[in-house]
Amino acid sequence: MQRRKFIKALFAASALALVPIKAFAAMWNTPAFQATKLQEAMAALQISNVTLSNDIQIIAPDKAENGAVVQIEVMSRIPNTESITIFVENNPTALIANFLFGEGAEGFVVTRIKMAETSDVLAVIKSGNRYFSAKKRVEVLENGCG
Repeated sequence: MQRRKFIKALFAASALALVPIKAFAAMWNTPAFQATKLQEAMAALQISNVTLSNDIQIIAPDKAENGAVVQIEVMSRIPNTESITIFVENNPTALIANFLFGEGAEGFVVTRIKMAETSDVLAVIKSGNRYFSAKKRVEVLENGCG
């Protein structure tokens, strides 16, 4: 009988664990992540009127030996950074990542991305109702999106 109680408890716990996954799935912006063009992805995220800013730093290699693993760091010195969104225009899908921050969080991310070919890496920062951006050109020597 103990085993049956354990199995029932295990199923109940796993069902509760799925609730946050479903909530996360509801937040996922499928059209933005499936968009093949930069402007489509930005429109799906409702990003418009983007201002270039020197308060955003993108650290990425000038030349990536292999586009399958390109490390990107983005730091925002813009007060009240709410999100950092990373795009690569010449990828099969332009939107790479969308990081959301809680109030008081430092606007800094490090991630590894795939790049299909040489392109600009575009970082868009949201603060309040305004968007700011910076970009860095990364030359890809070996295709990473096959």
